[in-house]
This record gives sequence, C-alpha cells and structure tokens, in this order.
Amino acid sequence: MLRLPRSVCSRFERFSLYNSPYPAHDSGCAIDLYVAADDPVARSPVAGVVREARTVRAPDKPYAHEDEYLILLDVDAEATGLDWSGDSDSDPRTGLVARILHVDPDVAAGDEVQVGDSLGRLVRSGFFAPWVSNHIHLGFRPASANHHRARGSLPLTADVTVSPLDWDGHGTVVDVGETFVVLDRPTRKEGAVDSGEYVGLASDEGVVLDGGLAHYAAGGTLSSAPDDTSLSLLGAQVGQTVGRDVSWTDFDVFANGDRVTGLSLFASQTAFGTKVVCPNHEFEIGDEITVTIRPSNNPIRL
Repeated sequence: MLRLPRSVCSRFERFSLYNSPYPAHDSGCAIDLYVAADDPVARSPVAGVVREARTVRAPDKPYAHEDEYLILLDVDAEATGLDWSGDSDSDPRTGLVARILHVDPDVAAGDEVQVGDSLGRLVRSGFFAPWVSNHIHLGFRPASANHHRARGSLPLTADVTVSPLDWDGHGTVVDVGETFVVLDRPTRKEGAVDSGEYVGLASDEGVVLDGGLAHYAAGGTLSSAPDDTSLSLLGAQVGQTVGRDVSWTDFDVFANGDRVTGLSLFASQTAFGTKVVCPNHEFEIGDEITVTIRPSNNPIRL
C-alpha cells in the first residue's frame, strides 16, 4: 500500500479516504485533502513533472463550476516522501502517475512542481454533494495503467496516527449551511488544536470511522481493527470491517427525532465537530441537537 507522508498531509486541515460515493474511493484508493475554507489556492500534494492538464466531464450541478479538470503528474516519489508497505518486488513507485481533480490548472505539460507549489485554483466540482467543502482529490496509478478512467488507482493511506474521539450523540450547533450543520462535539481536549494530532469520530469500540454514514453505501476505518469486526455507534450496529473497509448496515440517522441524510466523517488536525448532513433543515446556531441511530428497512443511500 502507498503511504502519503505526514509532511504532505499536515499541509491540509482534514482528509478522508472514503467520504465519497464515487468508485475512485472504493477501498480507500484515493484521498481527499481539504483546505481552509477561505483558501482558494490548490497546493500540490506531490512533487514531479506535469504530464497533462485537461478538461473532463462532471455531473451538471447548479452550484458547481462549469468545468472539471484532471491534472496528471509523473511523480518524484522520493521528493514527495511516498512510502510503500508491500512486497519490494511489486513496489509501484517507479513510473508512478498522480491523478489530481477539482483544480482549475495554471500548470501545463512539462512544468516541474514541488510539494506545496500552486497547481491553480480550487473549484467546486459537479462531483461534489452540496455539503462537501473544497478539496484536492488525489490518487496514484502505475505507469502502465489507464490514467483517465475513474477506477484503477492503487490503495492509499495517510501515514499518520488518527486518535479516536468518543461521542454521546449530543452537541450544540456552531456552524450552519443550507444542507448541513456542524456541532461542537466531540471535540479535542483543551489546548490540543495546535498539537498537530489527527482525530476522528470513534465507533463505540474505539475505531475511527471515515465516510458518509450511511448515505454512501460503504465507508472505512482510519485506525486499526481486526478483520470482520462488528462496529457500533451510539449503541446501534453500523457496519462490519473487511480489512479497513466497512459496509454499512441498514439504519437511519436522526437529529432531535427527525430523519437526516447522515454524518460526514473525516480525520482532522484542526478543531473537530460532527457534521450532520440535513438538507432543508431549520436548525440555527446555538440549537442543542441529539443524534440517534435506528435500524431501517429503507435507509437513505445516495
């Protein structure tokens, strides 16, 4: 498995391997790297030479940029800090190609970039759900692979430790969007925001969860768990591990008794709070919310 180094991950506020319904993220084969909300610049997460920058098709959404873009880079694995945890005979880092999406490029074929260099400006893509924040999508392919199709990237992980945050389902609304609210809990210990530690929402068993729970059919874990482990949250069974992947069971998420779309999960090195996806909500900042989970015969799946 490829491991993206902490030196790269730490340049971004948050990351997720599974919080997407698209096949590029199946089994954690791509990572979404989230920037600060007011930062329009896309900083390169890899070092290398631009192979191609092109316009590609994306779903037409009223809130999305007119175009989507794909940037391909021939990766300098050593300069990037990429590690490989598999058999040395199958190490794919020589000839590796990076796929980057959601960036209106100001680079062109032949340009050399280092980690942290500007690739262009972030765009809101038609691949985004309306509650999704701006981010860089990154995946890696062997030189011999098809670099343009959605599937085919290599399994990837962030080479960081993500500590679990316990949660009892309660919180106060501290941020509101048209399709989501953010709660003030769970949160880090006082004074830990500047520590650089990554945290994520934990299952009842203490396993960090990642993905859209459960509006996307599958998610994953960001901390180790034995294979075929049953996971629960807020006292309800939510999934079963297969390696680091998790297939969600059939359940609904409720906020103050009203069914909502789900929970948006990720790892963060900044302030943390649960993001509740709830289009057409009437919550306001300061409202107290209790989240519950109940088994369902007709769960929301997007």
